[in-house]
Amino acid sequence: MNVARTLNNWRKYRQTVAELGRMTPRELNDLGIAQGDIRRVARQAVGF
Repeated sequence: MNVARTLNNWRKYRQTVAELGRMTPRELNDLGIAQGDIRRVARQAVGF
């Protein structure tokens, strides 16, 4: 079960990174996220 949860979290992390990566700098700024913070924000979102 732990492996399944880890894989699911990894999938959610990659999806979050991809979605945020498609946003323009202005859209990210509106959310209070800098381009360089995308991976950190994604890790926090899935609990890594």
